[in-house]
Amino acid sequence: MDLEAVKRSLSGGEDGVDKTLTLSLPPKFYNSFVLGGLRVDSIRPGRVLCSFVVPPRSRAAAGNYLHGGVIATLVDVIGSAAIVSGGHTLTSGVSIDLSVSHMDAAFVGEEVEIEAKLLNDSKTLGVAAVEIRKKATGKIIAQGRHTKYLAVSSKL
Repeated sequence: MDLEAVKRSLSGGEDGVDKTLTLSLPPKFYNSFVLGGLRVDSIRPGRVLCSFVVPPRSRAAAGNYLHGGVIATLVDVIGSAAIVSGGHTLTSGVSIDLSVSHMDAAFVGEEVEIEAKLLNDSKTLGVAAVEIRKKATGKIIAQGRHTKYLAVSSKL
């Protein structure tokens, strides 16, 4: 997959989201809830840098801060983008491990930066490290790791 296709999948195509990274969810759900407002600031092979302002729809019910489920989803989606930007054509695949360590909170209206780096790229596995931080200070909000099994195309 080329880098422009990865960028389109994160920032949205004509219908909001390129389906190569979000195969089973309705595009309007992803566009409006998780990826809405996400900007791709930089992309190169094996590295994706995005940013967005935390919207009210992404806040936790208990407070005015970014929901942990949204953070995990960002680790999943941006981590997958880093794996694909490394040269894999993702026709199918499955997350086999995803972990997130939360270190601080990001509040509604605050700008955050998400950086994903490809750590390991083999024929069937891709591993990405994802860091979410406050854009103004660089303070780390969360760190995640995403391991994805990359299905090999059948020759049948």
